Amino acid sequence: MVIRETPERFKLEDTTIWSFPERGNWATHSGKYRGNWSPYIPRNIILRYSKKKDWILDQFLGSGTTLIEAKLLGRNAIGVDINSEAVKLSNTNLNFTYQEKSKIFTKQGNANNLSFIKDESIDLICTHPPYADIIRYSKEIPGDISHLKYEDFLQELEQIAKESYRVLKKQGICAFMIGDIRKKGYVLPLGMNSMQKFVDAGFKLKEIIIKEQHNCKATEYWNNIEKTFLMLAHEYIFVLEK
Repeated sequence: MVIRETPERFKLEDTTIWSFPERGNWATHSGKYRGNWSPYIPRNIILRYSKKKDWILDQFLGSGTTLIEAKLLGRNAIGVDINSEAVKLSNTNLNFTYQEKSKIFTKQGNANNLSFIKDESIDLICTHPPYADIIRYSKEIPGDISHLKYEDFLQELEQIAKESYRVLKKQGICAFMIGDIRKKGYVLPLGMNSMQKFVDAGFKLKEIIIKEQHNCKATEYWNNIEKTFLMLAHEYIFVLEK
């Protein structure tokens, strides 16, 4: 497969406000997989916090956006997802040849148990977990945290944070994106509470990045009805160091 290897215009972000109106469609990237993140985000994280041949982990693999960028940028990578259909889709999206030589592995598994990965063997975690049960990524797969309500999701995130800490090398970086959610008109601060679970696991908070939302499917629905609250239009990217 012949692919366009890089974005047409790219500048490494240098502030804590990120905004990508153009979602990014180079290589095999597309916005078809609901809830996946713009490839500009892992590209920025990978370039800033890793070097060639480093090992990158994405334990919420989805459609493979992070691993595609790792492959393009000459990094080795492991992608894990509880949904075998996501792993299958990622393998399809990763099926291109490229001049950089990388070792890329995908595996069906649970982010709360990465026992197949050795202690302190990962250089960078770059991932995008679900936002509790806002988007469900499977029908009824046991252990799928996209079915969990707010409090249960945060409780499960404790073990995920501990596993992330275990597999990451000392001074390694864990970066993840997550947003707040609204229930019955009130905000549940999922972002900050998720970040705190990682701090409690031992990580040091290095950066809080505010990422502006674009092309959200729910926006059109809410624009057409009367509401008494502001639209959530941002997400957080937390950068933590072991």
